[in-house]
Amino acid sequence: MIKLSGRLKAIAGFVEKGETVADVGTDHGFLPLYLLDNGISPKVILTDVSPGSLDKARLSCIEYFDREFEKRMGSDFELRLGDGLEPILPGETETVIMAGMGGLLMSEIMGQDIGKTRTFGKFILQPRNNVGRLRKWLYLSGFYIAEETLVRERNRICEILKVIPAGKAERKSLKAADVEEDVMFEYPDMLVDEPNPLTEEYLRVHLEKEQAIRDRILKGSDRSRLRITENRMDRISGLYRRLMK
Repeated sequence: MIKLSGRLKAIAGFVEKGETVADVGTDHGFLPLYLLDNGISPKVILTDVSPGSLDKARLSCIEYFDREFEKRMGSDFELRLGDGLEPILPGETETVIMAGMGGLLMSEIMGQDIGKTRTFGKFILQPRNNVGRLRKWLYLSGFYIAEETLVRERNRICEILKVIPAGKAERKSLKAADVEEDVMFEYPDMLVDEPNPLTEEYLRVHLEKEQAIRDRILKGSDRSRLRITENRMDRISGLYRRLMK
């Protein structure tokens, strides 16, 4: 039986039963094997740009399938070497997962061939960083963030986004002024509109981080980013007040 970390299990929770899945940057391949093991996905595609990482996934598959490895390859699972979405055919799977890589890299992968990217029904994204810039890219590129959640991984709280191409769902609109304000993407309303048990801690930790940045700015001579930091603090404080009502 495949066991997952809390982060990977939360990602798996966004996959609907019966959906085929491509796991981009699969590394050990534990997540797609879990989807097979629990009867969630009938077929998974494991891809990685690194031959070494794909070899790790291959070893996981050999251990999991044992004597049926050769028999089930191609029908239940496939291992493919390649960069980003390149190894996957347009619309080949209902869901594409990208987890544990930077938010900017995710936007680069999705933007490389935007027409192909829109052929997939759903993306599940768990960025390591730059989540605000990823959200803004998704919005400006015509993708709808249908749902978000927070999950703990050791000493940090991770964001997981369920993303749908425009035309497959209604997109929540933002005012033109909001699109120019990056803080709206760093700390969106969805955090408190759909809170979970980690939301209060997430907002508090980020407020403390912004306060520390402000204190360093005030001690230095360059205050060019003071307004940006104070805007972030105001935004987080406003969300926190809404959450605690």
